[in-house]
Amino acid sequence: MSGLLALLDDVAGIAKVAAASVDDVAAAAGKAGAKTAGVIIDDAAVTPKYVQGFAPARELPIIWRITRGSLFNKLILLLPVAMLLANFAPWAITPLLMLGGSYLCFEGAEKVFHVLFPHASHEVEQDMEDKDPSHLEEQKIKGAIKTDFILSAEIMTIALSAIEAPTVWMQAATLAVVAIGVTVAVYGTVALIVKMDDVGLFLTRNAPTPIGRGLGRGLVQFMPKLMWILSVVGTAAMLWVGGSIIIHGLEVLGFDWLGHLIHDLAHAAGHKVPEAWTGFVAWTSKATMDGIFGVAWGLLLIPVATKVIGPVMTKFGGEKGALE
Repeated sequence: MSGLLALLDDVAGIAKVAAASVDDVAAAAGKAGAKTAGVIIDDAAVTPKYVQGFAPARELPIIWRITRGSLFNKLILLLPVAMLLANFAPWAITPLLMLGGSYLCFEGAEKVFHVLFPHASHEVEQDMEDKDPSHLEEQKIKGAIKTDFILSAEIMTIALSAIEAPTVWMQAATLAVVAIGVTVAVYGTVALIVKMDDVGLFLTRNAPTPIGRGLGRGLVQFMPKLMWILSVVGTAAMLWVGGSIIIHGLEVLGFDWLGHLIHDLAHAAGHKVPEAWTGFVAWTSKATMDGIFGVAWGLLLIPVATKVIGPVMTKFGGEKGALE
């Protein structure tokens, strides 16, 4: 009996350690996930465009396939690479973060440039051509998963840089929790967004009360505005996150004057307002300056990406619009 009690006591001790480890993983995942907020917003803002133009019945199946592709990207392709980098080549994390940040700046600046200087694109003409719907759906899904891979790589790298885990297994578990949590949050939100107009249409036609029908009409009318808001927020998030990643990377590499300048200016701005607003104004000022730097850096990258990298990717990858 004493041996059995001792065994049960050991089992209870192991269970307590395991529970503590789960709590540690959850806490670390929450902290690391918060660091990726800007990229997550962009991911959620970008994805709905891939189901535009399809029948409502195909929207959720398309999102589900993109979700599976996203999980494959994060858990099967990116997680092992991230763990290898963290444990065998940690010096490569900062350059990779800066590379991803540069991509975010390029994407954001390109959207700003197209708004300021709208022009036609041959990709638009191609999309207007008559195509087999199933073939077009496959193309859209593949394009979405490719875009997700880049955003997922940035999310995983940012999360990895924020994880402080005592063991490699806890590090891997935390990163896996972040990957699953982010994917569920992003594509669950996307599914809700793309079906909201259908919900509004259903209420408009079938709600038993005038209030319900009015709510349905309001949803239908609001969804285009929501998509525009998401586009603006996503672009701002890209530029803010991309700019801050580049600036932080420069600090890590020893070029810290720009980061110190932005910090000092934001600190000074925070102290020009009442104390209750100091933190908010300082953070907003820093985010704005990071975003302005992101726009400038992205505009510099546009000719490099479109005139050099894009043609090279097209030549060796065999696909047009590799950077679109």
